[in-house]
Amino acid sequence: MHADHPATAAATQTPRAAGTPLPVPVDAALRAAGWRPGRWDIKQAEIWADALRRHTSPAGHRHRVFPAAVEAWAEFGGLHITPQGTGREIAPATVHLDPMYGLHLARTLGDLGRALDTELSPIGEETETQALLAIDTQGRVYSLDHSGDWFLGAHIEHALTTLFTGANPTRLTAG
Repeated sequence: MHADHPATAAATQTPRAAGTPLPVPVDAALRAAGWRPGRWDIKQAEIWADALRRHTSPAGHRHRVFPAAVEAWAEFGGLHITPQGTGREIAPATVHLDPMYGLHLARTLGDLGRALDTELSPIGEETETQALLAIDTQGRVYSLDHSGDWFLGAHIEHALTTLFTGANPTRLTAG
């Protein structure tokens, strides 16, 4: 699987350095939800990591837990985020960043991870569509919904920008 426009998506997204400001609508939505720079709830992130590691589906599927997921949970986990305003191309998404939304989707995440040649872990959901949000070992973020699988960004901050500004995500396609 690959993104329809991988060169464009990857070329325009780089990691946010410490202290680098987020886009104004993203920063505003995060702060309204209780986030602040330097937020780091590693205790809660470890609770989620342990719960996911312990869970085995009836068919024997298990979650993968890795540093990129734990770091995303520590900084953004537990936030209910409702962006304000209209989207650039589509409506902005309201999200709840809680990996337990994906507890019973270990097989789904494993299957997509194999197709992408990586591992995936849940990070939350788009609350209005129930789309699952997932992160891979490199920090790339995806959305899985009834209409397909989507690339949201090369890092969690880019994914949140895509979601909160109403930018079109990139559909993943076989190929």
